[in-house]
Amino acid sequence: MKKYSSLKGIQTLISQKQLTLPDLLAYYFKQIKDNEHLNAFNEVFFYSAEVQAKAVQQKIEEGAAGKLAGMVIGIKDNICYKDHIVTASSKMLDGFVSPYSSTVVQRLLQEDALIIGRLNCDEFAMGGSNETSYFGPVGNAVNSDLVPGGSSGGSAVAVQADMCLASLGTDTGGSVRQPAAFCGQIGLKPTYGRISRYGVIAYASSFDQVGPITSSVEDAALLLQVLAGADENDSTVSPLEVPDYSANLNQSKKQKIAVLKETIESEALDPEIKTAILKSIEDLKAQGHTVEYVSFDLLDYLVPAYYILTTAEASSNLSRYDGVHYGHRNTEAKSLTELYKLSRAEGFGEEVKRRILLGTFVLSAGYYDAYYQKAQQVRRLIRDKLDVLFEDYDLILSPVAPTPPFKIGDNLQDPLVMYMADIFTVLPSLSGNPAIALPLGNNKDGLPLSIQFIAKHFEEEQLLAFSQAFLS
Repeated sequence: MKKYSSLKGIQTLISQKQLTLPDLLAYYFKQIKDNEHLNAFNEVFFYSAEVQAKAVQQKIEEGAAGKLAGMVIGIKDNICYKDHIVTASSKMLDGFVSPYSSTVVQRLLQEDALIIGRLNCDEFAMGGSNETSYFGPVGNAVNSDLVPGGSSGGSAVAVQADMCLASLGTDTGGSVRQPAAFCGQIGLKPTYGRISRYGVIAYASSFDQVGPITSSVEDAALLLQVLAGADENDSTVSPLEVPDYSANLNQSKKQKIAVLKETIESEALDPEIKTAILKSIEDLKAQGHTVEYVSFDLLDYLVPAYYILTTAEASSNLSRYDGVHYGHRNTEAKSLTELYKLSRAEGFGEEVKRRILLGTFVLSAGYYDAYYQKAQQVRRLIRDKLDVLFEDYDLILSPVAPTPPFKIGDNLQDPLVMYMADIFTVLPSLSGNPAIALPLGNNKDGLPLSIQFIAKHFEEEQLLAFSQAFLS
């Protein structure tokens, strides 16, 4: 059976009585079993998914099914689903059952999506290769010795290896876009505040954003439409009306596109990625788009500002996991202080501890002004500079990652190398702009290549329509 690549295709088969939801679910269960070696799923929701499938199949037959009927979707293991375990791929939350559902899960279920399981990720979404998970690394379906990208590596691989039609990840500094790029899929980071974060385990609250990973732009548009919009449980969500992204996909017009010159000229950029992007630029020009090179001289400050701010927020957010309120608890501590120390030392992995320590340092007395406050000022400069660019341009083009997927274990021992892999994705994360990673074919070794487009705040409609035309 060939891979299902769009919800529209599945719904057509269902309407023609060639497929039922229980059959579809059984197909995906088999795919998950056949790809167990990739370690994409932390848990498969066999029972609840089967119950859902029967109920939604009944609704389809009665003509009362929602927009997502027929979509089998996986959720990253930091998104809460009532009466299901959620761990953020950490020993700290091993076995924790969520007492409520996140807003994104509620909205998926309201539109009759089938949630098939929770997907492996870097611990507390901290990592760029899906190697920091308590449940072990995830393998790339192209070559299981290679990383799938992170932190939403399981989410990308599940779609790549046809273990579900679509998945949800979270993107703090590129954690939807970079794994999508490494796995040859479409990864969308919406504008900060477009989708509710209620019920999503926090890493860095002013950056975190839920985003879909899909094989088609149509499915990304439909998921955004379902998930976006105001939520009384999250005060950071925009009250702006949600456009009909799906209806406007074929309304792409000629765009004025800025290419960030420093990203293309970066010595870190893999030559084959550079060649593929340069060819895309020429193709865009031939199609009538205006493409111009612009300078962005703050590139060197992106990664330092991002890691200072996100680790500071992580230090604050993860303080609740103390052996008392939530999560893993040491049973041999002789005092409260020892309980805190031992519980956190045992419950958190090395990368999470590193980021908590770094964040605590930059927030500490004597260093707050020199690091945290300075990084906030740089963030403002970055946003202002992007806003100025968007006065003249519709979209901004850059690479997603500097390299194709690398070998598991190659970069894990050098945090600086890992952090610098985020150099191209953290820009829209710092500014809050929407961005999308689109597949760009493969290199000579058959590894996926990708390209990134960034749009103005809340201009996902334009970004998706352009992406549809770009890939068609």
